[in-house]
Amino acid sequence: MEDAKGYLELAREENDEETLREVSAKMMRVEQEVQAAEFKRMLGGENDPNNAIVSIHSGAGGTEAQDWADMLLRMYLRWSERKGFHTEIIDYLPGEEAGVKSVTITVNGDYAYGYLKAESGIHRLVRISPFDAGKRRHTSFASVFVYPEIQEDIVVEINEDDLRVDTFRSSGAGGQHVNKTDSAVRITHLPTGIVVQCQNERSQHKNRAMAMKVLKARLYELKRKEQEEKMEQLHSTKKDIAWGSQIRSYTLQPYRLVKDHRTNLEVGKVDAVLDGDLDPFIEAYLLQKAV
Repeated sequence: MEDAKGYLELAREENDEETLREVSAKMMRVEQEVQAAEFKRMLGGENDPNNAIVSIHSGAGGTEAQDWADMLLRMYLRWSERKGFHTEIIDYLPGEEAGVKSVTITVNGDYAYGYLKAESGIHRLVRISPFDAGKRRHTSFASVFVYPEIQEDIVVEINEDDLRVDTFRSSGAGGQHVNKTDSAVRITHLPTGIVVQCQNERSQHKNRAMAMKVLKARLYELKRKEQEEKMEQLHSTKKDIAWGSQIRSYTLQPYRLVKDHRTNLEVGKVDAVLDGDLDPFIEAYLLQKAV
């Protein structure tokens, strides 16, 4: 900045356009360095560079909420595609008429967890229901939970005696082969009550390995949060992930607006947001947390 200031004074005194261009180049470098510093500060958490595991669950409301969960799944898949991240659906429980009851995906890419951790919480949708013959306005909720994929060299001790492993036939898409055998795996961690399942692979062995990876990530996240709560009182602005404490509202009727209740950021281009344009919300949240 000091160099640029000196060059600017010189350019003014001598009316030198070449020096002025040098000032512009220096300011661009300053801006890039500041952005890099902000990025490093925003995504400086221990697990931020890791891949992410994202679970979406529909709330109360049947088909309406299940359709909303499916819309969120599409939103995150499109966002990941824009980032150049690789995604894979590892568990999928379809709704009775439309949408999904629950779905879990992996998002693989640099800092996938660092970005997506901003999405954990309750997401609220207000719209004219396409499933209501009376064309009434409905409010739907869905929860999003994001966990870091834990590296293999990080030790999370899991006692096999604490696990209940069930196998079943896949209920999701993927071709006939997934329905012929009990290849899908559900693992219940008895001490915590955490349940994970995987049904996208042909073999029971591969599904069990993926389910164990998800369980390991969730147990690590649980342990990390417990340690954080012991070290400090939760900040007064933090809210529990529970119905009624939504982090973001998506309103399609009577007006069109997406509002993040943590940062108060509002965006009127609802369709673009639902098509994966999430970076403004993610960056606003991460900058707020970095302050």
